[in-house]
Amino acid sequence: MKRITTIAFVLLLAVAITPGKVQAQKFGYIEFQDLMTQMPEYKKATGEMEAFGKQLQEEMKKMSSELEKKYDEYQKGEAKMNDAIKEYKQKELRDIQARLQEFQETAQENVRKKEQDLLKPIVDKAKTAIADVAKAQGIAYVFDSSPGTPLLYKPEGDNLMAAVKKKLNITTIAEPPAPGK
Repeated sequence: MKRITTIAFVLLLAVAITPGKVQAQKFGYIEFQDLMTQMPEYKKATGEMEAFGKQLQEEMKKMSSELEKKYDEYQKGEAKMNDAIKEYKQKELRDIQARLQEFQETAQENVRKKEQDLLKPIVDKAKTAIADVAKAQGIAYVFDSSPGTPLLYKPEGDNLMAAVKKKLNITTIAEPPAPGK
C-alpha cells in the first residue's frame, strides 16, 4: 500500500511539473514619455496648452498693469488725499490685488484641468496600443523605462517601442547629427 501511494505521488508530481505546464512569463518595456512625445495628438495638445497658457498670461499681465497704474496714481496723490479718500484708494488696491491672486489660482487650476482633458485620451490610446502589442507578443508585463523610473535592467530585444509606434502609425524622422560629429 505504501508503495502504491509513493508511485501515485511521483506520477502526480511528474504531471504537475511537465514542460507543457510550466511557462515563463515574458516581460517587456517601453519609454512611455518618449512614445507620447512622438504621437501627433500629443504635439497638437501641447500646442493647444501653450496657446491656452499664453492667453491666461496676457490677461494676468493686463491685471498686473492695472494694479501698477492704480498704485502709482495712489502714491502720486497720497500726500494731497484726506483720510477717507486714502482709505478708499487703499481698499481699491487691496481688491485689485485680491482679484489678481484669485485669477492666478483659478488660472493654475484651469491649466491643470485643460492638461488632463487633453492628455487623457492620448494616454489611453498609447496604453491600449501597448496592451495590444504585448498581448500579440505574449508579454505578461510591460514596464516604463523612461528616465527616472526604477527599471534596473532592460535587454534590447524586449523593447516594444518599434511595434507600438507601428501600431499607432508613427514614423520616426531621423534626428540630425550633433554639431561637430
